[in-house]
Parts: sequence; C-alpha cells; structure tokens
Amino acid sequence: MLPAIDIHDLTVAYHDKPAVWDVDLTIPPGVLVGVVGPNGAGKTTLLKAMLGLIKPVSGRVLIHGQPYTSNRQAVAYVPQRRSVDWEFPTTALDVVLMGTFGQLGWIRRPGHRQKEAAAEALARVGLSDFARRQINQLSGGQQQRVFLARALVQSAPVYVMDEPFQGVDAPTEQAIVNLLRELRSQGRTVLVVHHDLSTVQDYFDYVTLLNVRKVASGPVREVFTEENLKATYNTATNPVGRG
Repeated sequence: MLPAIDIHDLTVAYHDKPAVWDVDLTIPPGVLVGVVGPNGAGKTTLLKAMLGLIKPVSGRVLIHGQPYTSNRQAVAYVPQRRSVDWEFPTTALDVVLMGTFGQLGWIRRPGHRQKEAAAEALARVGLSDFARRQINQLSGGQQQRVFLARALVQSAPVYVMDEPFQGVDAPTEQAIVNLLRELRSQGRTVLVVHHDLSTVQDYFDYVTLLNVRKVASGPVREVFTEENLKATYNTATNPVGRG
C-alpha cells in the first residue's frame, strides 16, 4: 500500500539559515498524526513546503504516490486561524463553498449540489445556525469550525491542519477531536500541527517529533518517549524563529 504522505530530503531555508533540514517522512494512510516540537522547530514551515506555499531548497513530496503538484485535490488544508483576514466581507457559508472551487474551477459557480454539501459540512461542525453570519462576527472557535467545514466539503483523502486547537474553548476542542476521529474512521489521513504534549497520547495514532530535523516519527506508543522528547526539546531551535 502506498504511503498517504511521502517526503524525501525536504530542506527549507530563510536567508540561508535552515528552517527544515533534510526531512524524510512517511505517513501511512488512515492515521491521525500529530506534528510536535518547540516554537521555531519548523512545523508550520514543513506544512507550507509540503503544499507548495513556500519553495523548498530541495526535496520531493508525494501524495498517494503522485507528486503533490499534480495531485493537489487530494489534500485539504486548514491554515492557522491567525493567518486569515477575518475582516473580509463574506459569510460562513461562502467560506465553506470556497472548498468546492477545486472541483468546479474558478469559472463555474457553485450550484445546488455544492450548496447542499456546504450546508451539510456546517451542520457537521455545529454551525448550521450561523451559515449567513459574517465571519468577523464569529468567535475564534466558530471561525476555526468554519475552516474545518471548508476542508470537509473538499472530501479529500488527506487533511493537513496547522494548530486547529489553538485559541478554542474545551467544547470546541473536543468537537474537533471527534471530527478528526471520524475522518480517520473513513480511511482518511490527518496531519495536525499540535503543541499540547499532554494530549498527544489521547488524540493521535502517530506522532512526528520535529526540531528543524526530524527526531523521530511513528506510532505514538513507540515514538512518544521521554528520550525522544528530550532530544526534541533540548536541541537548539531554528535561529530564524519560524514555526
């Protein structure tokens, strides 16, 4: 069986200083993966390089055996909430509908089927009553759920999420965890940048420990050890200070 995500020799540098250095990473399909490391360890940079949002110095990324550049629709991406312009004048439903553009293209307008799918995705994240609400009128947790709904409507085999639990309350965090588990039960692969070490064993099957270089990656019960955590958090972090 082909890996869901297969990364070879990925290196990213800012001003000639490495943010991610020579990372090899193989993730099997149908697992829930946490990417963990200190601030400045390159976690967000790894995701952005995977998705072509920043250009790596070197490396190759395969999604289910195909280069990401020719298989973009196989990946749904949830960025950090703080990276989004929440003052943009649009509704929650319109944001979710944006997730259908990859299937429709930018010329065709979403039709009845796409609007039904968007409404269903909002219902899955508990926001049916907020479909017509402007996104800048939503709470932080509600905004995060809207972006999850946008990813759900893409119905992709791979989901990549950058700190989806950041700044949300406990009920929202539990709702997100339940949703991620649901995706896993459907055979999807979910890769999540995460910062709370206390919940790693409860939330994830796999974990990747990163501090510019990959320290370890594999099943949580094998990799999430005191020795590996010390190696991850005691080594020097990326001097550029990018996550």
